[in-house]
Amino acid sequence: QVRVQESGGGSVQAGGSLRLSCTAAGYTDSRACMGWFRQAPGKEREGVAAFCSDATYYADSVKGRFTASKDNGKNTLYLQMNSLERRDTAMYTCAASTFNLGAPLRPKGYSYWGQGTQVTVSS
Repeated sequence: QVRVQESGGGSVQAGGSLRLSCTAAGYTDSRACMGWFRQAPGKEREGVAAFCSDATYYADSVKGRFTASKDNGKNTLYLQMNSLERRDTAMYTCAASTFNLGAPLRPKGYSYWGQGTQVTVSS
């Protein structure tokens, strides 16, 4: 059974950085996707970044500021977040799929989800 666990959230001032980690225990398919999603209060869930095989995908809102990387040996997906802005404040959740997705920044297709980690950016 796959278990997805996030870590690394916290509070930071605008312009600062955070690094999120997501480990998918019991998950070994490097061809499938792992992705980061976020949801702020009153807003819909948004795909932030995804890693599928060797391809990386980003939402326009985070391009140039966030970098996703994956350690296949550890089944761990990282999200380095730089130049954080107040609008980045949200619950960040990691997800894993069982196959390569055609639209990896959309929640549909992901089978396993973590509990989430809160990121709060203050001015």
